[in-house]
This record gives sequence, C-alpha cells and structure tokens, in this order.
Amino acid sequence: METLFIGTNVIFLSETESTNSYAIELLKNVKVINGTVVHTYNQTKGRGQRGNTWMSENARNLTFSVILTNDILGSFNQFYLSKIAALACYDLMAHYLNSSQFDIKIKWPNDILVNAQKIGGILIENVFNGQKLQYSVIGIGLNINQLNFDGIANATSIAKLSSEINIDEALKVFYRYLEKYALFLKQQKLDVINELYFARLYGYKSILPFKLNQQVINFFLDGVNTDGKLKLLDEKKQICLFDNKEIEFIL
Repeated sequence: METLFIGTNVIFLSETESTNSYAIELLKNVKVINGTVVHTYNQTKGRGQRGNTWMSENARNLTFSVILTNDILGSFNQFYLSKIAALACYDLMAHYLNSSQFDIKIKWPNDILVNAQKIGGILIENVFNGQKLQYSVIGIGLNINQLNFDGIANATSIAKLSSEINIDEALKVFYRYLEKYALFLKQQKLDVINELYFARLYGYKSILPFKLNQQVINFFLDGVNTDGKLKLLDEKKQICLFDNKEIEFIL
C-alpha cells in the first residue's frame, strides 16, 4: 500500500552530519512539501535529547527525518507529534519483532525500548514564522542491523534480537505507520492516539526509580499531561510534573 504524503518525496544523502540539521537548513531556503523525508545511510553527528549524540554504523540502521507542515498538528499540543512518532516506531518494531516474545515500550519522552534496552530515539524540532508554527521536523534513529554497541550502555537492535532485515523496506513500512497516525491527528482522533500511547508507555501505572537532583527516588508513573510533562505521584500521592531535563529514568 502506497502512502498519500509521507515519503512521497525523499531526499537521500549518502552522508550528512544530521538529517534534522539538514532539514532545518533546507526549510530556511525552500518550500518543502508535506511528508518530505531526509534519509541517509551515514549520519556522522546525529543529535538526541539532552544534547546527546546518536552514533550509528554506516548503512546498518535507520537515520532519517520527516518534515510535516503545520496543518497536521493544527491547534493541538505539540507533544502529539511525539506521541504519533513513537507509536509509528512501536508499530515498526512490532512488525519485525513478535510482541508476544519481546517487550516493546515507548519510554517518555522519546525513546523506544525492547526488553528494557534502547532500540530507537526521536528528536522533534520546530520551525516558526514569527509566532506561527510552519514545519515540524521529526528525527528518527532506529537500530536495525548494528550488532556492536561498544561504549553505549543498554542498547540493542533488531538484528541482535532476531535477524537482519532490509533497511530500505523497513523505512517504507515506517512511512505507512506514521501516515496512519498523522491522519488520526488530522482527523482529531485524540482519544485513539492517547489510548494507544498509554497502553505502550513504559512503566505506566507502576512504581519506578528515577534520578532527581542526584538522588534516586521512587515515583508512581501516573501518565503524561497535555503539555508533555511526566506526571508522577510521590509517596504522599502528591502530583509532581517534570519535563525531560528535570528527571531521568533508571533502567
């Protein structure tokens, strides 16, 4: 099944520092159609949250960015983009890894885990014209066929868990999943998105250890609020809200 807009226009780069950076620079000079994908086999300075780098072996993983125009998000909170991107990544993992054998989860705010090991990450950056959102760039890094993760703790890949797959085919599968959820958002199916997201959220409705102000503290993970902040309950059942720079999961 072909997509309507996600991946109908693909910019392939044999090598680039960061597909997100390339996409953002492109948007400064060119009007880009909705769903344009910037894809590379060799991302030399991939960027993640908290200023981290995303290291990937050449031609072994999926490293790409999807450009969406502001009409997809509409008036909804921008964290919905993170939700639909994470759901698409989850579905891609479940497409290749049997979910009855592998524990696939979305870890707030933007990681994909399999058996509590990191297999992917998402970085969303927005381009504004004054106060108006023009474009959102969804950067995706997914470990596909890489086997060696020296120096990177707690990482895995589809090949390590199962077997190697065709990267280009996997990218096309991802297009279909992301478009499905992007259309859900455009059609205001927010309840469907939220139900699926929370069903797949790592640690949802359970007590987990977190690192806060250099201390390890147990919280009950009660969800994510409309602004994308993690909603936790402390031992007194008081609500605590955190953004991604204030608290850290301990896996």
